[in-house]
Amino acid sequence: MKNILITGGAGFIGSHLCREHLEKGDRVLCLDNFFTGKHENIENLRNHPKFEVIRHDITEPIRLEVDQIYNLACPASPIHYQYNPIKTMKTSVLGAINMLGLAKRTKARILQASTSEVYGDPELHPQKESYHGKVNITGIRSCYDEGKRASETLCFDYNRIHNTDIRVVRIFNTYGPNMDIGDGRVVSNFIVQALQNEDITIYGDGNQTRSFCYVDDMVRGLMDFMNHPDFIGPMNLGNDGEFTIKELAEEVIRQTGSSSKIVYHDLPSDDPTRRRPDLTVAREKIGYKTPVTLEEGLKKTIPYYRKVLGL
Repeated sequence: MKNILITGGAGFIGSHLCREHLEKGDRVLCLDNFFTGKHENIENLRNHPKFEVIRHDITEPIRLEVDQIYNLACPASPIHYQYNPIKTMKTSVLGAINMLGLAKRTKARILQASTSEVYGDPELHPQKESYHGKVNITGIRSCYDEGKRASETLCFDYNRIHNTDIRVVRIFNTYGPNMDIGDGRVVSNFIVQALQNEDITIYGDGNQTRSFCYVDDMVRGLMDFMNHPDFIGPMNLGNDGEFTIKELAEEVIRQTGSSSKIVYHDLPSDDPTRRRPDLTVAREKIGYKTPVTLEEGLKKTIPYYRKVLGL
């Protein structure tokens, strides 16, 4: 049994990670300030004897005794991280400093959740970990993009200077139950609009591409990477199946039986046109697999939104 700290533990991916570690028999400390995390995501875990919730903002230091730290705390969708961009940057940078300091003191292993957004609007496709990205440092998305890039830098400096045991993962688009109904990302947007027979809104011409990873595949990859004996990263995790945004919208309409129509609006500033991970490193280091297809993942996800919407 390990003492596991999961910052952002009431969030989308964090809540699934809490559940999986409890099922393994670990003791889980779920730390969240509940800006985007939801009490509902962890409600069915609260009575578990090895589960504890701590309301805390990682921009402030905290003293705990832990064996492993998953630092997932940061708003991850544009609608949330652009709401208070200065706070987003603080969460990424000050939060990483505080969690790395905790890892240094307790000699815990820390997994830093970085993002595919560190690649910006990439000129290399698919994106390899060796690619340094094309990021607009003054744009409306840069609070998140640059904040996560800085958190990676901090991790590697703590490793070089203090021998802190780090793991740096770059998470690509992930979806599934517990993703907030108002999250603002494309999968949740399309499902909610389709279930309510509203117009499905595509920004741009719909030919821009994304890859979509079901949350169970992501969580398995995170745990396997955390427990790798020596590889520190960075490592891409996601699904390398590539779909246009229009194809996603059409599949959501098909599965929901919706009467929604697709409408098009201007593409937001700095929105990448292509995004797909090169998963070679993950496959070589942790035997990473993504068995859940987009079709299967949507079948598992749509009922969650039906329930939340009361349909």
